[in-house]
Amino acid sequence: MYIPKHFQLKDEEIIYDFIEKYSFATLFSQHNGEPYATHLPLTLSKGESALYGHFARPNEQWKDIENQQVLAVFHGPHSYISPSWYETTMAVPTWNYVSIHLYGKMEIVKDQKVIFDSLNDMVNKYESTDSPYNLIDVDSRFMEGMSKGIVAFKIKITKIEAKAKLSQNHPVERQELIIKHLENTSQQDNIQVASLMKKSLQK
Repeated sequence: MYIPKHFQLKDEEIIYDFIEKYSFATLFSQHNGEPYATHLPLTLSKGESALYGHFARPNEQWKDIENQQVLAVFHGPHSYISPSWYETTMAVPTWNYVSIHLYGKMEIVKDQKVIFDSLNDMVNKYESTDSPYNLIDVDSRFMEGMSKGIVAFKIKITKIEAKAKLSQNHPVERQELIIKHLENTSQQDNIQVASLMKKSLQK
């Protein structure tokens, strides 16, 4: 990923928090000699420096993916930035966004306990705290049948690229104008980008 130095995100904790929050990723690999992508949730194990997930078994991306160097892209909020918000007309439009690229070695997981634990972690992550649903309570025979329909995997992270393009290359006064316009909207992406820009300015 092309990352100018003023947009480079280096803080590991910020990167990991971002992955946890925006965990629905796009997973790229080579399949049958061509680029191939699947959109799916991934869970992060900080201790192992690894990602866990699973394919639907009919998705044949898994068939030749083992031991490949794969790329998982985590997409954050993004916003169009209008030059009409600036203090000058000598400007052009741009786009603000945050994106994290994780590279790693793909491993197909067959251990049933590891598979269940990864599925359980995913359910616990997304179910609300007051939800009565718990994967542990699901009938074991039903779970065994459902598990046959997936292929679980682990990605051992080998490289992280993180980019936060939040107008850091503009004067502070202009950044504040952008934040003001982004906040004056009902679009959630705009509001989230404004919040990220504020945090960036506070550093």
